[in-house]
Amino acid sequence: MTAFHPATVVLGDAPLTVADVVSVARHDARITISDSSRQRVAASRRVIEDLANDTRPHYGISTGFGALANVQIPVEKRQQLQRSLIRSHAAGTGSEVEREVVRALMLLRLNTLASGRTGVRLEVVETYAAIINAGITPVVHEYGSLGCSGDLSPLAHCALTLMGEGHVRTAAEPDGPTVPAATALAAAGIEPLVLAEKEGLALINGTDGMLGMLCLALTDLASLLTIADVSAAASIEGLTGTDAVFAADLHALRPHPGQATSAANMLRVLENSQLVQRPREGEFTRVQDAYSLRCAPQVHGAARDTAAHAARVASVELVSAIDNPVVLPDGRVESNGNFHGAPIGYVLDFLAIAVADVASISERRTDRFLDVTRNHGLPPFLAADAGLDSGLMIAQYTAAGIVSELKRLAAPASVDSIPSSAMQEDHVSMGWAAGRKLRRSIDGLARVLGIELLASTRALDFRAASGLGEPAPATAAIHALFRTRIPAPETDIFLSPTITAAHELIVSGAVHSALTGALGAPLD
Repeated sequence: MTAFHPATVVLGDAPLTVADVVSVARHDARITISDSSRQRVAASRRVIEDLANDTRPHYGISTGFGALANVQIPVEKRQQLQRSLIRSHAAGTGSEVEREVVRALMLLRLNTLASGRTGVRLEVVETYAAIINAGITPVVHEYGSLGCSGDLSPLAHCALTLMGEGHVRTAAEPDGPTVPAATALAAAGIEPLVLAEKEGLALINGTDGMLGMLCLALTDLASLLTIADVSAAASIEGLTGTDAVFAADLHALRPHPGQATSAANMLRVLENSQLVQRPREGEFTRVQDAYSLRCAPQVHGAARDTAAHAARVASVELVSAIDNPVVLPDGRVESNGNFHGAPIGYVLDFLAIAVADVASISERRTDRFLDVTRNHGLPPFLAADAGLDSGLMIAQYTAAGIVSELKRLAAPASVDSIPSSAMQEDHVSMGWAAGRKLRRSIDGLARVLGIELLASTRALDFRAASGLGEPAPATAAIHALFRTRIPAPETDIFLSPTITAAHELIVSGAVHSALTGALGAPLD
């Protein structure tokens, strides 16, 4: 499946889309700021500057933060206040977060800054955009965010870069050693910022990390759920099952949209297959397949509908301006709780449940291929010389181990809450943690599906040798693709690189391309 990725993303005139986020995060699309955005930013900044000169305290403008909101800060110390806020909140630790996640969260924070609802100066918006466009990626760490008030620590590490502090990676050497932010900014001709009133809060008070991970996950799942339909269909063919249960009128009796889509995909993949069992007059055919074959549209479809729900949540978040306090169009500056990550955390966890189940049913189909009591005439473990060879015995172990891990990762992060900030922030979302484990889950799903396709393509070799009939054009195309990198089973070979190759054929888009070529149009 090929998505459109714009080369330039304009902020301020139209809502961001998931494709926009992926374009910047993965494909280095450039960012521009619209004229209307510039006008809104300038107008809201004037409001903040008026309040900064007021003798009354205003949260985040002339006061401390969180539990220290009752401490008023004199004018001469407010720049120090902003520096201290960013430095103290850049408290991450652990493994480095992936470049695409950091770029996604930076784009989403910039989108809120460009909304004119945060009160930052225009130079903050322009500097943030310049850093992203220069390919400078702040070093952000795995641990540090509770998902409320948003992703404070990850965003603070990004804000450090605007100040010329901390460490970054550069476009020239994204996998090379980190460099000081000041060095990278100087090389790109970008002046570090000295933050003014309200700007520190505006730079860190958002749910951008968890939303960025949601956008990336939705993109990956759109592809993998189609691959799941394909791999299930290929397994049905390899196991000489029936495609009669995927008829549209049967699924209309339970009209879940995702289920109908998955069933239709599976029928398309199996079209013109001579290996599937189809009812014929006066001839006995298999009455029912096992659940892992027969119920694939129901499971995959439920996952599709879960992703559709998550996409609706993402679409709302992408038009949202998350900050506290916010500058409203009428000039009011109001505190709020919109930074709480619950809406995103819930769907990140929901997706992890769906991913685990899709992987689980895939592994059950793989296991059927290996058992002579259930694989309808295939050799034990799909081994070329069973006993001498072990075939895919341990590949199934690998899939089972991944599925077990995915079940653990499906335990929701969002049901947890650890109070912080002297009980001021006494309920938090853990949305960042939900996003982190979902990324691991999606990687596991791709590997499990790769192992299933490894089994079904190997089964086709044995079916061809038995002369049972020709596979469907779609599955034949996948088989041919796999044979470009994975040899036919003549004897056992080093299996780990074979599993890696199957995984790479999925995540690279090669399987989608082969299918589209065979079918004449992409699957849904």
